[in-house]
Amino acid sequence: MSSPESSRARGVDRVVSIFKQLHIARRPMTMRELIEATGAPRSSIYELVTILSDAGWLETTADGSVFFGREMHYYGYDYAVHNDLISRAHQAILALVFKHDETAQLCMLEGNKYTVVLSENSSRPFNISSDIGVKVPIPWTATGRLLLAHLSADAIRKLIPDEDFILDNGKRVEFEDFVRDVERAAEQGYCCTEGLSHTFRYCMAAPIHDRTGTAVAALCFMTSRDRDPEKRAAMLEDLIKSSNALSQPRARL
Repeated sequence: MSSPESSRARGVDRVVSIFKQLHIARRPMTMRELIEATGAPRSSIYELVTILSDAGWLETTADGSVFFGREMHYYGYDYAVHNDLISRAHQAILALVFKHDETAQLCMLEGNKYTVVLSENSSRPFNISSDIGVKVPIPWTATGRLLLAHLSADAIRKLIPDEDFILDNGKRVEFEDFVRDVERAAEQGYCCTEGLSHTFRYCMAAPIHDRTGTAVAALCFMTSRDRDPEKRAAMLEDLIKSSNALSQPRARL
């Protein structure tokens, strides 16, 4: 790679790094914070922020802090409209929240992690939810157990880093137990977990399948562990119905 090409590649990497740091922070960051977080030269960050601000990708607040600009919202909206699953899932999530007044989400895998793509909170003052786009270890989630159903035990072991089997509270999820959970979730067509990524959280998830029958996403309810069992059963039934409606018909061989 020639020097100019190498320089441009570094510039692109730094743009990506700026976006990632802003997404992780989920708030405006000062220039000093951005420089420290990205590890890039001060002059490079100032230059890139100026260019991205002129393009509307970033905006600078009155105190000089930097955050995503309006153009980024437009691009995100275009993606959501173009992606049929996300568009339809959003309507399904709104209907689930309206009926049951519990936080509902669309979840997917991103590499070897789990992430929330869409989320709508209930009207309750105390909500249990994960932030959109934040990568979470797969063994911490009900969704992760559903989305690995098409993989062998060896493939699962290769995919998930060993440290991801350690929960936030320090307890380890044993690999063999996790594989059994994956197999059970596939047989049931849904998965429910208690107190994994949050002590008081009860998570239920139902898979959304593509034409091959592979689970590519899941609809999830996030509720508290003390939720009435009968109400949870009704929530799970509607969750499964909604995920089935979002799934594609199986392709004929």
